[in-house]
Amino acid sequence: MNDLSNRFDVKTLNKVADILKTIAHPVRLSILEALEGNPELTVSSLIEHTGIEQSLLSHHLIKMKDKGVLKSQKEGKNVIYSLEDPHILSIFECMEKCSIIRD
Repeated sequence: MNDLSNRFDVKTLNKVADILKTIAHPVRLSILEALEGNPELTVSSLIEHTGIEQSLLSHHLIKMKDKGVLKSQKEGKNVIYSLEDPHILSIFECMEKCSIIRD
C-alpha cells in the first residue's frame, strides 16, 4: 500500500504557490538570475544585467520585495537588492532538469 501522506500542509502549499506566482515572470526570473552570480546589486547594476528600463524594473523589484523574495538596503543614493533566501535560486537547477521546459 502506498503512503499517501502529503509532503506539505495546505498553509505551506499556499505559501509556495504565492512565491511561485511572484517569480513566475520573465523579468523577475532575470532579476533572480542576475542575483545568482552577484549577491548584492544596485538598481543600476540590475538594469545593466537585465536590459530592462528602470521604471519597469522598479515595479518588479517592489513586488518581489513585498512578497519576501528580495530585501533591500539603502546606501547613500543607491538601493542595494539581495535575495531574502538564496535557496530560491535552486529553481534554476530544477528548470534545467525539467524535460517539459527544454522543448
